[in-house]
Amino acid sequence: MPREQGRKVVASNRKARHDYTILDTYEAGMALTGTEVKSLRAGRASLVDAFGHENHGEIFLHGMHIPEYTQGTWTNHEPRRVRKLLLKREEIHKLMGKLRDDGVTLVPLQVYFHNGYAKVELGLAKGKKAYDKRQDLAARDANKEIQRAMGRRSKGMD
Repeated sequence: MPREQGRKVVASNRKARHDYTILDTYEAGMALTGTEVKSLRAGRASLVDAFGHENHGEIFLHGMHIPEYTQGTWTNHEPRRVRKLLLKREEIHKLMGKLRDDGVTLVPLQVYFHNGYAKVELGLAKGKKAYDKRQDLAARDANKEIQRAMGRRSKGMD
């Protein structure tokens, strides 16, 4: 049976880009059980409150919720179990060095299937203050207004 091609997004953490400044992104595989993969293929996952953590030279994903597979039996997985992330050794060492900085955390941004393999996009993030969030919202609103004005002008309405 041919493997599916392309990228199919299962879940994304839109709030992470609002709450954090993303410094760098990484793609990692996940060590999953069979029922977890089936539940992900059904499009069921939540990244709310999920974060990456280093433990004994390995990176783990805590707090990601993959609901139990509905057709599963007693072999079903635990929904919020800790999942090991599959990264190259150099990437792990680079991440561990950056995670030692103050205020930097590892946040999952998306879970998706890439050519049939379950992947997670991780963001090396630094928390935003309330005034940073307000400035971002104000800049986005200003850009929208500029685009509207340019659109009206190109149509000859102004």
